[in-house]
Amino acid sequence: MFENLNWWEIGLLVLVALLIFGDKLPNVINDGLRMVRNLRNMARNATGDLSRELGTDIQLEDLHPKAFIRKHLMSEEEQESLRKPLQKMFDDAKDDLTGVHNDLKDVAKAADIKAAARQPATGTASAPAPAPQRSFDDYT
Repeated sequence: MFENLNWWEIGLLVLVALLIFGDKLPNVINDGLRMVRNLRNMARNATGDLSRELGTDIQLEDLHPKAFIRKHLMSEEEQESLRKPLQKMFDDAKDDLTGVHNDLKDVAKAADIKAAARQPATGTASAPAPAPQRSFDDYT
């Protein structure tokens, strides 16, 4: 929940909470935690009731309509028939990207060899020439 907030923002939220609620803040926190516990218990009871009614084990994550249909209403063969065309496209794309990656590595290796051949044989490497300054108009 707080992964997008840094420590300063969390501290500011605590300060604002203290200013708004004052000495009632512990009671407000307890009420909020009690409400979260009650909601979790209600969700757990609902999934338990649904599991008993359907005669299968249902988790809270299974209540998403797509996951529910996939897990409880479709057979393994139907799931595989849906997954097969997508898996082939995924494998083809992965093979293509692997080929491009290998080609880029070969080009980089050739460029390194070419650059090493251009260096003077004295053992002292010269500093690379500074890149020319370009403006936005050069690219348009």
